[in-house]
Amino acid sequence: MSNVRYTEDHEWIRLEGDTAVVGISQYAQEQLGDVVYVELPEVGRKVEKGKEMAVVESVKAASEVYAPISGEVVAANAALTAEPAKVNADPMGDGWFVKLKIANKAELDKLMDEGAYKKFVEGLH
Repeated sequence: MSNVRYTEDHEWIRLEGDTAVVGISQYAQEQLGDVVYVELPEVGRKVEKGKEMAVVESVKAASEVYAPISGEVVAANAALTAEPAKVNADPMGDGWFVKLKIANKAELDKLMDEGAYKKFVEGLH
């Protein structure tokens, strides 16, 4: 079973010990088109589940990225500042946005697993 969870706003979160890696889904980057700019939060910033955490801009639109869970930013993917297209090329890998120190693991239980997320996305068409 995958340790990746998804939100209805198309963010993904993957657990790595007590840390969670966060980014946007394959579906989200396809909807955005070519990503040209990413604004990430500062390390040390506390983020709240469901609140804006980052901004991603594409040739089509600007979009907020929401925190899938509450926590503290322990790393931001500086490579995205120089090369925002990494979000398009590898949204679930090199295109990650931040790493969070998890404040409340129970919040993870409210997120969708991969199967539920796939059904959710299919329902959008």
